[in-house]
Amino acid sequence: MAIAAQRPMDAVAAVVMVALTFTWGFNQVAAKVSTEGYSPIFLTMARSLIGLCVILLWCRLRGIRLFERDGTLVPGVLAGVAFGIEFVLIYVGLDFTTAARGTLMVNTMPFFVAIGAHLFLGERLSPMKFAGLVAAFGGVALVLSDELSMPSPGALRGDLLCLLGGLFWAVSTLVIKGSRLRDAPAEKTLAYQLVLGALVALPLLPFGGPLVREVSALATVSLLFQGAFVVGVTYLVWFMLMRTYPATGLTSFAFLSPVFGVVCGGLLLGEPLSPRIFGALALICAGLVLVNVPRRRPPG
Repeated sequence: MAIAAQRPMDAVAAVVMVALTFTWGFNQVAAKVSTEGYSPIFLTMARSLIGLCVILLWCRLRGIRLFERDGTLVPGVLAGVAFGIEFVLIYVGLDFTTAARGTLMVNTMPFFVAIGAHLFLGERLSPMKFAGLVAAFGGVALVLSDELSMPSPGALRGDLLCLLGGLFWAVSTLVIKGSRLRDAPAEKTLAYQLVLGALVALPLLPFGGPLVREVSALATVSLLFQGAFVVGVTYLVWFMLMRTYPATGLTSFAFLSPVFGVVCGGLLLGEPLSPRIFGALALICAGLVLVNVPRRRPPG
């Protein structure tokens, strides 16, 4: 996206960002609930298709063209494949671990982005960002060592799958940042990801077990919430904010997402929240703050 962010952060933007980060944190609870009714692979595909329908309707109403040639096909496919792999890993991972633990693992994405941007995009990894990385991965180590919050011995497998999900989220972000996708309409970038996300999940359907488990109204509403609202609405609101406000001001709210995810997992699902989980949450949130601190430009 070519964004001219000229408007300073205000109360409206702050309130909307709190609402968005709450939604993204709560989304892990919704994803966990939906796996009780449907196969994780099916959820990945269904979520993408539902979100795609919302995006296509939005583009039709706004007259946004998605199919013009603009040199974004190759990076769009790469970003979309990474997006699809990301959600397969996350949904399968949540089959084994808790929403709170999965939230902490997935929210390592900004740290992988910082490392990738340093290695491939020429964005220097400052001492402040390096300290953020150390804090965050210290938090990951705490999660993996915490037996009190494990729902079962297989939770470590789920934790690692969610961690890999965060890594592939970072890959899709780096592809977007380092290609023509950064100047493409946000709706087109998101459409690439949703189409490829569904296509990546499709051949995996036979390996994900029965498509339908114990279908309930709650599981179905959770799926619709993820596809129609989280993907189709909150992502578009995020892109609108990015067009209006400075990215540094918006990303300063990133630490709220894992906070809401962990708290919602404990309150709504009754997941055990041990001292180590809270310690990991503190380290990861501190890391997010440090990684997102804007670099000061030298005077002159």
